[in-house]
Amino acid sequence: MAATSHAAPADAGGVGANWYAAAPYLMPLDNDPPDPGAVMDATGLKAFQLAFVLAPNGGGCSATWGGTDAVSSDTAVANVISGIRAKGGDVSASVGGYGGTKLGQTCGTPQATAAAYQQVIDKYGLKAIDFDLEEPEYENSAAIHNEIGAAKILQQQNPGIYLSVTTAGTADGTGWFGKQMLNEAKSQGFTPNNFSIMPFDGGFNGAAAQTTALTNFNSILQSTFGWDAATAYAHEGISQMNGRSDSGEYFYQADFQTVLDYATSHHMARYTFWSVNRDRQCTPPDNNGQTSGTCSSVPQGAYDFTKYSVKFAGSNPPTSTPTPPPTGPCTAPAYSSTAVYVGGNEVSYNGHTWKAKWWTQGEAPSTGGSGVWQDEGPC
Repeated sequence: MAATSHAAPADAGGVGANWYAAAPYLMPLDNDPPDPGAVMDATGLKAFQLAFVLAPNGGGCSATWGGTDAVSSDTAVANVISGIRAKGGDVSASVGGYGGTKLGQTCGTPQATAAAYQQVIDKYGLKAIDFDLEEPEYENSAAIHNEIGAAKILQQQNPGIYLSVTTAGTADGTGWFGKQMLNEAKSQGFTPNNFSIMPFDGGFNGAAAQTTALTNFNSILQSTFGWDAATAYAHEGISQMNGRSDSGEYFYQADFQTVLDYATSHHMARYTFWSVNRDRQCTPPDNNGQTSGTCSSVPQGAYDFTKYSVKFAGSNPPTSTPTPPPTGPCTAPAYSSTAVYVGGNEVSYNGHTWKAKWWTQGEAPSTGGSGVWQDEGPC
């Protein structure tokens, strides 16, 4: 069957491939999503990995967000994307993930699977797609055949599209099913921009265990595809989990820096993490030893972990907003970019008194941003 080339709409976003390679995951409809514009302003980030595109919960071969919100009739995610692009950024869509039913399981062929994903690309003018192939889908050889085949078709139909394939990580790089997925890609003659592993939720703690897994995964890529080490690193990526993982592992800011140093020194292709929704401090900071989808369960400033993605993309995150000198007879304490504020706390900033509506840190008082601050007028 001849491939049909699909051109992205004229107003579609687009950033350098380095930004798609650094885009952290963001759930735009679940897990208390932060305002992407505020994240961009605070960190310098330009791209997000929106998650997840799935089959409908009731079955079928049509794309939805999270199994419930049809892409064909969506306006909510479209508005999020428009806002990101209006600030000079862009998005990639991630298909698959851990939960829900995947299109590779419900669409009968690679062609049908690709057609469902092509509708997502056309709807949003996408220039990047991530295939997150993990349990239980990657244990289904027919589903993985459909997903890899679909990825190859999309690559042919959308010249220049950025494609990543993300799968589970183990101490030796990736497990049996991950290796079978790589063999499927080899058998179909498909090479994405990168194969990324997720070295967490598998007995990992800290950066050393992760970099060891990356070294071992590099060897797997070499032996599977016949690449040398440098070529394998140029097709290798990592997807991390910030703070406390689902299985109780811990990854701190220093771990992200160590992995960043490894990734850049080995000229790796991708550096991302799950997720921006979690890139804020819990209350209390350790979340009573529990893992959350909306905060990290470790002490941190707002979007600390996102800033490592910005560095991987080759940019310098902005410095924290300095506390300005008082400009009037303000009685409330001066705003501090490092302090934590909760609902009802008052601060003075630029000659006005401001009251926090809910928990915040690192977002300077304004009438924009996330809307956390209420302007109570001049001091």
